Amino acid sequence: MHSSTLEPVKVEALPYDDRRVYSVAAFNRGVASWLERLPTLWIEGEVTELRRHERWQTVFFTLKDPGDGACLPVTMARSRFDALRLDLADGERVHVFGRPALFEARGDFRLRALSIERFGVGRHLAELERLKAKLAHEGLFADGRKRPLPRFPRAVGLVTGNDAAAKHDVLSTIQARFPAARVVVCETLVQGPRAPIALVTALRDVAEAPGVDVVVLARGGGSFEDLLPFSDERVVRAVAACPHPVVSAVGHEQDTPLCDLAADRRASTPTAAAKLVVPDAAEVRLALDRARLSLARCSRRTLDRERGRTATLRDRLARGPALLLERQRSRVSALGDRLARAPAADLERRRARVDRAAVRLQALSPRATLERGYAIVRAQDAIVREAATLRPGDPVAVEVASGAFDARVEDVR
Repeated sequence: MHSSTLEPVKVEALPYDDRRVYSVAAFNRGVASWLERLPTLWIEGEVTELRRHERWQTVFFTLKDPGDGACLPVTMARSRFDALRLDLADGERVHVFGRPALFEARGDFRLRALSIERFGVGRHLAELERLKAKLAHEGLFADGRKRPLPRFPRAVGLVTGNDAAAKHDVLSTIQARFPAARVVVCETLVQGPRAPIALVTALRDVAEAPGVDVVVLARGGGSFEDLLPFSDERVVRAVAACPHPVVSAVGHEQDTPLCDLAADRRASTPTAAAKLVVPDAAEVRLALDRARLSLARCSRRTLDRERGRTATLRDRLARGPALLLERQRSRVSALGDRLARAPAADLERRRARVDRAAVRLQALSPRATLERGYAIVRAQDAIVREAATLRPGDPVAVEVASGAFDARVEDVR
């Protein structure tokens, strides 16, 4: 508690004969002055008559003693109240830190609150919410890090309390479902202040046991305080860091300790956890029988197909020589036809080539050129190709397409 250094306000009294009389305002002012000198202190009680309005600068509520019903009015600045983010409701048990004060105008005695903290379960809930948000931000509860459970575990690790009903439920269910399963049991403290360290050690020991490839963390129902070790940060981190998948089965369906969020699977009860980690032997046998029947049917179908193929191949081999002889006869017949047609075909090809050559020769013949209106001029038995080789008066012979005639050169250009 902190003492006040305020000096008391001096209040003047009015003299009336042999007495001193104070006015109401003076009296209230004097009492308020003395109250302000009292130290700040913590007071415990239940919240009732909580009144808060957006337009009000002050929040009002009453602290009630759950033992005898004594009440204490409380006021608190709305900005300070909202900054705490407690989301209080009537009936919650709290610790209020403040100083007594008297509202002079009406003579109302109140506690002027400076801070509020939840008490008991409420306080633990607030702490758990902060821890939950912190671990979620680190990714310990992310779905992406959840691991699948092994279908047929070599050994199941079980962390539970000493002689606990949860241990019996898990073991009896595993024995009934899959008698061949091996269970490594690690008994430890599951409630109380020493439980978190004990649980962390047990998780580490069972994870290191030979053959263990899945771990069950089991505890039966209990009060909120009984289950708090399973929300301890050390336990939650140990569950998340376990090298094998972890199934959390703590409390009842409505209970959700933080280790449930960090585990790879959550079970509503220890019995449900046992059903998750081992298969049902009867279902496995039924599945094996169905697989055996299916394999037998597939084998028979495969054998029948192979027998059919073998018979077909045998028939083809039996008919092979006759088919081969028939194919050879067909080839010889076709070759004979081709040989019979070969001379005529060759003669036809040669005749076609001669015809094409005659057409080309005729196209290249000078006579064909003359037919198009041209003429061949000779002088002294030589074909004239240039006019400059002639002189006026030279005789020339001119051949046209039909006949020839002589001429004399008159001019050369």
